[in-house]
Amino acid sequence: MNTTTTSFPAAGQGAFATTGAQDAATLLGRVLLAWLFIPAGWAKIAGFSGVVGYISSKGIPMPEVCAALAIAIELGLGLLLLVGWQARWAALGLAIFVAVITPIFHNYWAMPEAQQMMQRQAFWKNLAILGGLLVAWAFGPGRWSLDGKRARG
Repeated sequence: MNTTTTSFPAAGQGAFATTGAQDAATLLGRVLLAWLFIPAGWAKIAGFSGVVGYISSKGIPMPEVCAALAIAIELGLGLLLLVGWQARWAALGLAIFVAVITPIFHNYWAMPEAQQMMQRQAFWKNLAILGGLLVAWAFGPGRWSLDGKRARG
C-alpha cells in the first residue's frame, strides 16, 4: 500500500501518513458536506423574502440580518470547505451554525404531531452533519485541498 506522510502545520498535530484512498475519501467527504450548504445558500438568495418570513415566524429578531448571515455562512464557508482553504475554520464555523440553528428550526418536540416525525428526522440528520463537520475540523481537509497543497510547500 502506498502511503504519503503529510504535515499540516495549522493543525498542530504533526505528521501523519495517508493513502490515496484516504485522500479520495477526505475529498469526497468535503465535497458532500459542502454540497449541502452551497446550494442552500444560493436558494436563500433566490427566496430571500420567504427565508426572512420563515426566520421571523420562529421569533428570531432581525430576520433580514439573520437571513443575510445564513447566506454568507452557507455560501462562504461552504465554498471554503469545498476547495479546502482554511477548511478547518470553515468546518468549525459551519458546525457552530448547524448547532445553533438545529434546535430552533427543527424543534420537533414543539411541533404538531403530524410534523414531528419529519422534524425529528431533520434534527438528527443535522446532528450527524455536525459530527461530520467536527471530524473535518479535527482532522483537516486532507492532502487534496488548498490547505494540503500549502502544507506540502
